[in-house]
Amino acid sequence: MKELNFMSTAMAYNSLMTLYSKTHQPERIPNIIQEMKTNDILPDCFTYNIWMRSLAAKYDISGVERVFEEMKRDGRVVADWTTYSNLASIYVEAGMYQKAEGALQELERRNSSRSLEAYQFLITLYGRTGNLVEVHRIWRSLKLAKPKMANISYLNVIQALVKLKDIPAAETIFREWESHCATYDMRVANSLISAYLKEDMLEKAEAVKKRAKRRGGRLNSKTWELFMDYFLQKGDMKKVIRCVDRGVKKGRSHARIWVPRQEAIMSLMAYFEQNKAVRGAERLVELFEDSEGRTGGRGFSRLF
Repeated sequence: MKELNFMSTAMAYNSLMTLYSKTHQPERIPNIIQEMKTNDILPDCFTYNIWMRSLAAKYDISGVERVFEEMKRDGRVVADWTTYSNLASIYVEAGMYQKAEGALQELERRNSSRSLEAYQFLITLYGRTGNLVEVHRIWRSLKLAKPKMANISYLNVIQALVKLKDIPAAETIFREWESHCATYDMRVANSLISAYLKEDMLEKAEAVKKRAKRRGGRLNSKTWELFMDYFLQKGDMKKVIRCVDRGVKKGRSHARIWVPRQEAIMSLMAYFEQNKAVRGAERLVELFEDSEGRTGGRGFSRLF
């Protein structure tokens, strides 16, 4: 990049630092920052966000705060809501929830454009701090700001609510979504199914699955994986087999290979061995091989 004279803007340096971050080389980023300073390249918000993330990856929270203070002192770069969402996320990951909520309050103040993404960060991060009251408040604010909401907004808040064990609220919002969604997004249904199964509410999970099918939702491999995990925990291997069968076939219908977790495969093989069910094991292998043949993959062969 240097030879081609690309390293003359913050964007070019940001791209390089992003590459180092994705390849787990955060220790190289401070040198890039120093090079920017030497070459008098003005950093932007994204530059500071990557820099703070690189320090957080090394558990250097005091370093993160030093960079943040440097950004404020610089005066040439104005922190926007993404700066505070980044800072809040770092604090959450470090378990520093009080500081995280302080950053979230500033994030909200700086969201003058009423960005949908900013609201989603607020809901997710307040959910991760365990602040149910704020999750509900931000959701109400989002509904006022964006009366016509996309599936992703419902998915985001339902995931936050079930994480906080507020199943009744998640159910209410799910029904609201179902009542006017233009496209039945199975990710939203799966989030509630997952919550029900974790709370041992099998009948409710089955009801959501049936309702999704009636509404035109396409059950996917993830749906069957959720039920597979539930029945695996219960030791109901016959139902585990059925879920694996459905999951593989659903993946195949979407031109994908769905690979059950190795724990599930090993449990099934142990079950077949204990019951001397040679034909059952053969059918399972045939199912996997058939899926590989139709999709051109080799995931199952490697697994076995």
